[in-house]
Amino acid sequence: MRRSIQNVRKRLDKFYRILDTKLVKFYIKEVSIVPLHIVLYQPEIPANTGNIARTCAGTNTSLHLIRPLGFSTDDKMLKRAGLDYWEHVNVVYHDSLEEFLEYSKDGDVYLIETYSDDPYSTHDFSDQSRDIYFMFGKETTGLPKDFAYERKSMCLRIPQSDHVRSLNLSNTAAIIIYEALRQQNFPGLK
Repeated sequence: MRRSIQNVRKRLDKFYRILDTKLVKFYIKEVSIVPLHIVLYQPEIPANTGNIARTCAGTNTSLHLIRPLGFSTDDKMLKRAGLDYWEHVNVVYHDSLEEFLEYSKDGDVYLIETYSDDPYSTHDFSDQSRDIYFMFGKETTGLPKDFAYERKSMCLRIPQSDHVRSLNLSNTAAIIIYEALRQQNFPGLK
């Protein structure tokens, strides 16, 4: 069974056991999470992260945030951009890049970079038996260059004109996640 779904179920089971010990009758609805993940490496702009969280809520995908963050999770811009959807987002925090890599070692980690030669549209993301992680770097500097270079075969790009250095982070995340969902026939979405 996919690790992300197992993690959610474990947390729900633990929560249910706590409630059950207090003699509270409680029913937990089955949570549907697709094996797709958006990973933000040290994000700096709260509005981007909030918009991405809203996309995650609307697509049943998980959001991973690698610390340090360039803002407080109490930031009003972050909450405003995510609206009232935060309760529907499976957010996983990682204290370092190494911690995230250990967490995701059984899945496929794709790095979304502007300098990659490989467009995202040429890849097959249809396998729903494995977790797929799409990692995005800081808005100002991207991912660490040595880290990306060591994983060049997993780097993807979104084609763009020479008029801009990069596309907006939240738009880029939406483009990538919807392509993967399209290839999987939009599981759990209507």
